[in-house]
Amino acid sequence: MPTAQPAATPDSEPVAGAGKRAEQNAGPSAARHDGAARAPSSAPPRRSRLRAYLALTKPRIIELLLVTTIPTMILAAQGWPGTMLLLATLVGGSFAAGSANAFNMYLDRDIDRVMNRTKQRPLVTGELSERQALVFAATLGAVSIAWFAVLVNAASAWLTLAAILLYVVLYTMVLKRRTSQNIVWGGVAGCMPVLIGWSAVTGSVGLPPLLLFLVVFFWTPPHYWPLSMKFKSDYARAGVPMLPVVADDLRVARQILFYAALMVACSLALLPLSDLGWVYGAIAAAAGVWFLVSCALLYRRARHPERGKLAAMKVFHGSITYLTVVFLAVAVDPLLPL
Repeated sequence: MPTAQPAATPDSEPVAGAGKRAEQNAGPSAARHDGAARAPSSAPPRRSRLRAYLALTKPRIIELLLVTTIPTMILAAQGWPGTMLLLATLVGGSFAAGSANAFNMYLDRDIDRVMNRTKQRPLVTGELSERQALVFAATLGAVSIAWFAVLVNAASAWLTLAAILLYVVLYTMVLKRRTSQNIVWGGVAGCMPVLIGWSAVTGSVGLPPLLLFLVVFFWTPPHYWPLSMKFKSDYARAGVPMLPVVADDLRVARQILFYAALMVACSLALLPLSDLGWVYGAIAAAAGVWFLVSCALLYRRARHPERGKLAAMKVFHGSITYLTVVFLAVAVDPLLPL
């Protein structure tokens, strides 16, 4: 599912391979200078059409979103929700997330051209045309909604439509280029998989999925802002006012710590308000303390820059580990005979 995003996995380091690219771009003149009679290096091979379409969907983001869907369905069913229902929900959710991400790439193609982190995306490289991307995004979105309506239930179909609109309209079209709080409120889209997963099992939405929704909601800033700190020059060049672009490191680190604390509080509030037991509680508490310590270290480095680099990407990668561990605990606890 889409997210302020989700969203939210880094591409390779922008400078990686720069020397090799420079050599490739040197052409025949470089060959003449070193006296070799070799032909100029050719450009890197283009992706197949299928791989280009797959790249439009941002598959690594989809993987992370599915991490939240499966455990939520297990919690809703208080056991295994059924293989066919699980597969139907995952396939439909993947289609919906792929649609939202493809719309995002279409709408942000001008930004992607000037950011090192995104300049290999298929609309920038010319592997796909704008028309192809738009038709693909719309078709995938329509299929996802129909899929849920026919194979799952009406509630999950409506929530899927809402998730796509939140990511495409609220985040990409309205918030992203206008406010430093873009990924906070735009991140609502990335929280929708837990509601969709729960509704797929129960046909409705209750308090436990709303708390899980808040866990993902408050997780989004500590996940995305460290990445934005790493690539803030990219966002500044593209004119995207991510918080690390418009605020100093200390303020960003303070906000990361604040949202992380709210996230951990919501994860623990789930204990008395759901059927989860001590296994989930112990894992969620331990993971929360570990992640809060990493955020506190980021804050300390921002407050005392003379002590060394921020190491913001450690918090970014730690956020992925935290979310995976907590939702794994959500999945395991109902299956244990305790």
